[in-house]
Amino acid sequence: MKVEQISIFLENKSGRLAEVAGILAEADINIRALSLADTSDFGILRLIVNDTEKAKNILKEKGFTVGKTEVIAVEVPDRPGGLAGILKVLGDRGINVEYMYAFVQSSGENAIIIFRFDEIDKAIDALQSAGVRILKGEELYKI
Repeated sequence: MKVEQISIFLENKSGRLAEVAGILAEADINIRALSLADTSDFGILRLIVNDTEKAKNILKEKGFTVGKTEVIAVEVPDRPGGLAGILKVLGDRGINVEYMYAFVQSSGENAIIIFRFDEIDKAIDALQSAGVRILKGEELYKI
Protein backbone atom coordinates (compact mmCIF):
# COMPACT_ATOMS: atom_id res chain seq x y z
CA MET A 1 0.00 0.00 0.00
CA LYS A 2 2.82 2.41 0.74
CA VAL A 3 4.78 4.00 -2.08
CA GLU A 4 8.40 5.12 -1.92
CA GLN A 5 9.07 8.73 -2.81
CA ILE A 6 12.42 10.48 -3.02
CA SER A 7 12.93 14.10 -2.02
CA ILE A 8 15.82 16.07 -3.49
CA PHE A 9 16.97 19.38 -2.05
CA LEU A 10 17.90 21.78 -4.83
CA GLU A 11 19.52 25.16 -4.81
CA ASN A 12 17.07 27.63 -6.26
CA LYS A 13 19.12 28.46 -9.34
CA SER A 14 18.82 27.99 -13.05
CA GLY A 15 19.62 24.53 -14.39
CA ARG A 16 19.39 22.46 -11.21
CA LEU A 17 16.05 20.85 -12.09
CA ALA A 18 17.28 20.12 -15.61
CA GLU A 19 20.40 18.53 -14.13
CA VAL A 20 18.33 16.12 -12.01
CA ALA A 21 16.09 15.26 -14.97
CA GLY A 22 19.16 14.63 -17.13
CA ILE A 23 20.82 12.39 -14.55
CA LEU A 24 17.67 10.30 -14.22
CA ALA A 25 17.20 10.10 -17.99
CA GLU A 26 20.79 8.97 -18.47
CA ALA A 27 20.21 6.22 -15.88
CA ASP A 28 17.00 5.12 -17.65
CA ILE A 29 14.86 6.09 -14.66
CA ASN A 30 11.33 7.17 -15.48
CA ILE A 31 9.56 9.87 -13.44
CA ARG A 32 5.98 8.82 -12.70
CA ALA A 33 4.88 11.84 -10.62
CA LEU A 34 6.53 14.95 -9.21
CA SER A 35 6.03 17.99 -7.06
CA LEU A 36 8.33 20.98 -6.71
CA ALA A 37 8.06 23.43 -3.82
CA ASP A 38 10.46 26.30 -3.40
CA THR A 39 11.60 29.08 -1.13
CA SER A 40 13.90 31.92 -2.11
CA ASP A 41 17.02 29.82 -1.45
CA PHE A 42 16.17 26.18 -2.17
CA GLY A 43 13.51 23.84 -3.47
CA ILE A 44 12.30 20.39 -2.58
CA LEU A 45 11.69 18.14 -5.55
CA ARG A 46 9.53 15.16 -4.66
CA LEU A 47 9.52 12.30 -7.14
CA ILE A 48 7.86 8.95 -7.65
CA VAL A 49 10.10 7.01 -10.03
CA ASN A 50 10.16 3.50 -11.44
CA ASP A 51 13.37 2.59 -9.54
CA THR A 52 13.61 4.44 -6.23
CA GLU A 53 16.85 2.89 -4.93
CA LYS A 54 18.73 3.40 -8.17
CA ALA A 55 17.56 7.02 -8.43
CA LYS A 56 18.47 7.76 -4.82
CA ASN A 57 21.94 6.25 -5.15
CA ILE A 58 22.77 7.93 -8.47
CA LEU A 59 21.64 11.36 -7.28
CA LYS A 60 23.64 10.99 -4.05
CA GLU A 61 26.71 10.03 -6.10
CA LYS A 62 26.23 13.26 -8.07
CA GLY A 63 26.26 15.30 -4.85
CA PHE A 64 22.55 15.86 -4.25
CA THR A 65 20.96 15.59 -0.83
CA VAL A 66 18.30 12.92 -1.20
CA GLY A 67 15.83 11.43 1.26
CA LYS A 68 13.30 8.66 0.96
CA THR A 69 9.82 8.77 2.49
CA GLU A 70 6.68 6.68 2.37
CA VAL A 71 3.53 8.12 0.85
CA ILE A 72 0.30 6.60 -0.40
CA ALA A 73 -1.37 6.89 -3.80
CA VAL A 74 -5.14 7.09 -3.77
CA GLU A 75 -7.62 6.89 -6.64
CA VAL A 76 -10.06 9.78 -6.50
CA PRO A 77 -13.06 10.26 -8.78
CA ASP A 78 -12.24 12.94 -11.38
CA ARG A 79 -15.36 14.99 -10.75
CA PRO A 80 -16.40 17.90 -8.57
CA GLY A 81 -16.32 16.77 -4.94
CA GLY A 82 -13.98 13.81 -5.50
CA LEU A 83 -11.22 15.30 -3.39
CA ALA A 84 -13.66 16.71 -0.84
CA GLY A 85 -14.98 13.21 -0.16
CA ILE A 86 -11.50 11.83 0.50
CA LEU A 87 -10.59 14.76 2.76
CA LYS A 88 -13.83 14.33 4.72
CA VAL A 89 -12.95 10.70 5.47
CA LEU A 90 -9.56 11.83 6.74
CA GLY A 91 -10.90 14.83 8.65
CA ASP A 92 -13.56 12.74 10.39
CA ARG A 93 -10.76 10.52 11.74
CA GLY A 94 -8.54 13.47 12.77
CA ILE A 95 -5.84 12.60 10.24
CA ASN A 96 -3.53 15.41 9.18
CA VAL A 97 -2.39 15.77 5.57
CA GLU A 98 1.22 17.00 5.54
CA TYR A 99 1.22 17.54 1.77
CA MET A 100 -0.24 16.15 -1.41
CA TYR A 101 0.02 16.37 -5.17
CA ALA A 102 -2.06 14.87 -7.95
CA PHE A 103 -2.26 13.89 -11.58
CA VAL A 104 -4.92 12.67 -14.01
CA GLN A 105 -4.20 10.10 -16.70
CA SER A 106 -7.42 10.58 -18.68
CA SER A 107 -9.97 13.31 -18.05
CA GLY A 108 -13.22 12.00 -16.63
CA GLU A 109 -11.63 8.90 -15.14
CA ASN A 110 -9.97 8.67 -11.74
CA ALA A 111 -7.28 11.06 -10.62
CA ILE A 112 -4.39 9.83 -8.52
CA ILE A 113 -3.40 11.79 -5.46
CA ILE A 114 -0.14 11.25 -3.62
CA PHE A 115 -0.54 11.91 0.11
CA ARG A 116 1.98 12.29 2.92
CA PHE A 117 0.44 11.87 6.38
CA ASP A 118 1.77 12.23 9.90
CA GLU A 119 0.03 8.91 10.71
CA ILE A 120 0.22 6.89 7.49
CA ASP A 121 -1.11 3.59 8.88
CA LYS A 122 -4.11 5.32 10.47
CA ALA A 123 -4.79 7.04 7.12
CA ILE A 124 -4.61 3.74 5.23
CA ASP A 125 -7.09 2.14 7.67
CA ALA A 126 -9.50 5.09 7.37
CA LEU A 127 -9.39 5.15 3.58
CA GLN A 128 -9.76 1.40 3.21
CA SER A 129 -12.70 1.40 5.64
CA ALA A 130 -14.36 4.00 3.42
CA GLY A 131 -13.82 1.84 0.31
CA VAL A 132 -11.19 4.11 -1.21
CA ARG A 133 -8.78 2.36 -3.55
CA ILE A 134 -5.13 2.71 -2.56
CA LEU A 135 -2.63 1.85 -5.26
CA LYS A 136 0.28 -0.45 -4.61
CA GLY A 137 3.75 0.90 -5.38
CA GLU A 138 4.20 -1.51 -8.27
CA GLU A 139 1.02 -0.20 -9.91
CA LEU A 140 2.11 3.41 -9.64
CA TYR A 141 5.68 2.78 -10.82
CA LYS A 142 4.29 1.20 -14.03
CA ILE A 143 1.87 3.99 -14.94
